[in-house]
Amino acid sequence: MIGTVWGLLLVGLILASSAMALLWVVQVRIGDASHVDVAWAVLIACAAILYALLADGDPGYRVLAAVLAAVWGFRLGAYLLFNRVLGKEEEGRYQALRAKWGEHANRNFFWFFQFQAFFVVFFSIPFAFIALKSESGFGALVWIGIGVWAIGNLGTIVSDRQLAAWRSNPANNGKTARGGLWSWSRHPNYFFEWVNWCGIALVATATPSGWIAWIVPAGLLFLLFRVTGIPATEAQALRSRADYAEYQRTTSVFVPLPPRRG
Repeated sequence: MIGTVWGLLLVGLILASSAMALLWVVQVRIGDASHVDVAWAVLIACAAILYALLADGDPGYRVLAAVLAAVWGFRLGAYLLFNRVLGKEEEGRYQALRAKWGEHANRNFFWFFQFQAFFVVFFSIPFAFIALKSESGFGALVWIGIGVWAIGNLGTIVSDRQLAAWRSNPANNGKTARGGLWSWSRHPNYFFEWVNWCGIALVATATPSGWIAWIVPAGLLFLLFRVTGIPATEAQALRSRADYAEYQRTTSVFVPLPPRRG
């Protein structure tokens, strides 16, 4: 059994780095890096399950860590696999990187995949704290965290389904989704994803030193607004959809709010 956060995270790093190296080989063979998004979500769930098996914490908290991660990670992984990968061309973001990197694309994608392994470990931090909690019994903070986690997952599922329904209508081809949650936020899936991680951080806060887990939702906000999330997604949308600039003007970028008029 492992009794420290650092020990669990080292195990997670070995798992994630090895898996991403194998998936990079697949990327070289098929010329498509889109599956890295599926792997990222699934590997976080796998890391948390491994922590639950190896940690020396209370069995109830170990099960909770595994369940919170598995429900989130396997659902997201399945959604991405069937809606973004199977039968689809390479994600536009990765096509742009491949074109930018040219003959160095495969080399750069190796390090990109390994960087994703680092993020797997980073996002698995709250589950390490949860799995190591020695005291039994869920207090109010844990139940509030579970509730926030549930709201985040429900909101993500609803926004994903609304987007899928929009895209399934041939009349909407080349147009920006504006129904349901997408009329109130340009990225409701990202917003509720962040809510999900706030819920997980709340659960971790009930453990010794678990407040450290708040670096995950804080880091997620930085990634969404400054790195690979919203900037890349919106740049691709502006290139591919003529109505997106107007959508930007009238719709909240993140937090769901009533559309602006005029």
